[in-house]
Amino acid sequence: MHFEILVEDQSGKKALDILIPKIISADHTYNVHSYKGIGRLPKNLGANDNANKRILLDQLPRLLRGYGKAFANYPDDYSAAVILVCDLDDKCLRAFREELIGILEACNPQPKTRFCIAIEEGEAWFLGDIPAIKAAYPSAKSTVLHKYVNDSICGTWECLADAVYPGGASALASKGWQAVGVEKSQWAEKISPQMNVSNNASPSFIYFRRKLLELAGEND
Repeated sequence: MHFEILVEDQSGKKALDILIPKIISADHTYNVHSYKGIGRLPKNLGANDNANKRILLDQLPRLLRGYGKAFANYPDDYSAAVILVCDLDDKCLRAFREELIGILEACNPQPKTRFCIAIEEGEAWFLGDIPAIKAAYPSAKSTVLHKYVNDSICGTWECLADAVYPGGASALASKGWQAVGVEKSQWAEKISPQMNVSNNASPSFIYFRRKLLELAGEND
């Protein structure tokens, strides 16, 4: 199986480039494509948006149409799938998933696709593995980590920052969003190698892992 994996930012790509080989065997291939933010789904699905505008949801209808056509031309013995990985943020999960399914159903032909939504943010997947955080950041504040409720809507990256960043989320945020992005990339680089993908408490990570294994035809 070949996977085309779409993520909303560079930190997500760094994490998945490390995590995916821990989940599926080397018999499979994948590309992780990062975008410059999540954006929003366009109301006009047929609009010809600027392809150079690398905002994930803005480009999703065009991307899925393109993958559908490309996959249809692959040999019968070559299987491929798209996996969208993005943050829920403050959206309603049911409504957001219905919108995504609507985008997919508008494609003809439809690419094999799975939508994997981190709840509330990608840092929830790190917080699902507290031992990995402690291995990457030995001085991480256990009291903060153990107060976190997995996949809760609580300000997820701020929770991780409060645990591992000197001065916490407020000190990091005061440096601006570019600094936050840099720090998120560092978390991905340091925590992901320590993670045990078979023992993660985040339901949205478990869902991602299960879908990846199902598509790959491998046992959980």
